[in-house]
Amino acid sequence: MFRNEIHPLEKRVWLSSPTMHGEELAYMQQAYQTNWMSTVGANIDCIEQEIADFIGVRRAVGLSAGTAALHLCMKLAGIGPGVRVACSDMTFSATVNPVTYEGGEPVFIDTERDTWNMDPKSLCKAFELYPDIRAVVVANLYGTPARLDEIRAVCAEHGAVLIEDAAESLGATYKGCQTGCFGRFNAISFNGNKIITGSSGGMLLTDDEQAAQQARNWSTQARDTAPWYQHKEIGYNYRISNVIAGVVRGQFPHLQEHIAQKKAIYERYRDGLSGLPVQMNPFDAANSEPNYWLSCLLIDEDAMCGQTRDEHTAVYTPAPGKSCPTEILETLAKHNAEGRPIWKPMHLQPVYRDKKFVKVSESSVGEDIFRRGLCLPSDNKMTPEEQDKIIEIVKACFA
Repeated sequence: MFRNEIHPLEKRVWLSSPTMHGEELAYMQQAYQTNWMSTVGANIDCIEQEIADFIGVRRAVGLSAGTAALHLCMKLAGIGPGVRVACSDMTFSATVNPVTYEGGEPVFIDTERDTWNMDPKSLCKAFELYPDIRAVVVANLYGTPARLDEIRAVCAEHGAVLIEDAAESLGATYKGCQTGCFGRFNAISFNGNKIITGSSGGMLLTDDEQAAQQARNWSTQARDTAPWYQHKEIGYNYRISNVIAGVVRGQFPHLQEHIAQKKAIYERYRDGLSGLPVQMNPFDAANSEPNYWLSCLLIDEDAMCGQTRDEHTAVYTPAPGKSCPTEILETLAKHNAEGRPIWKPMHLQPVYRDKKFVKVSESSVGEDIFRRGLCLPSDNKMTPEEQDKIIEIVKACFA
């Protein structure tokens, strides 16, 4: 079937939108009725404890965003002007930007093919080249855990602080442990498109109780214990709202339900597209269970049609039996469905192009995945019939 023979979807199918259940509103109303509308209240206290218990850390600090959590992780790790930090290369910029907030120098680490996450071998090479690296920030891409034990072992060998960016991977496990507990300091996100949401918000997770208290203090403008407003250091307006925490509190009981729905979407894509020259985003099945936040495709090299990208635009040349991310994404959009390109590697970003990049392969794995990969509509409210239509659209691109 050709693309012009497929009718557009009747309603928009999103990449990943919030899925609400009703309990969220009850906790928000509780905040309203008790007049705890600011950055203190029962919702914050309860969800911090619930998340800490679930992930297996001593302390969770509710903050305004996952990015705020990562920023405070950098401060706790002692990142300052000129301090080198090894960072995941293929990720959203929020993983890396907090390094630069503190004046640190990111060193980007190439990606491995088996998980699309930080390559431990490239990380080892980075320490050989830059032995003064003080911290490592690893992101679990699209809800798939990195090789966290290997990366943690490399950090321990070199005395570096591990910071785990689990913003995309809440509920995913590695060797039976929840992501968000592997680093000395860790971050999760409740942004609107995440596996559960507060519309915004995030948390810093740690076993270090003193660090957690320091993060709380920084997040509320670092006010001293004095009868007046007194400050001996710079603080931030980073504390989560009791209202937002109520939304998260209402969402949290549905985490496993959302994961099961996302897994079903991943498996339906895997089976429905099995005859095409494509692969789904991989994971280490022996050691990890993703949360399947986003389902992604990687097109086989010999099935790629001509595709050219510059800083702001992309064009392609159609070819029989072949396709490319640009063609598939444009076709999905024409049929009322939202897809996305893979995260553009940080070392290719204009703002970070002058920073160090370390790889062990001849060419960058992350660049290759960016060139051949895309994120498919992965909304857990998508019906099987809607997903069948999306599969049909992708197949038509290869006709």
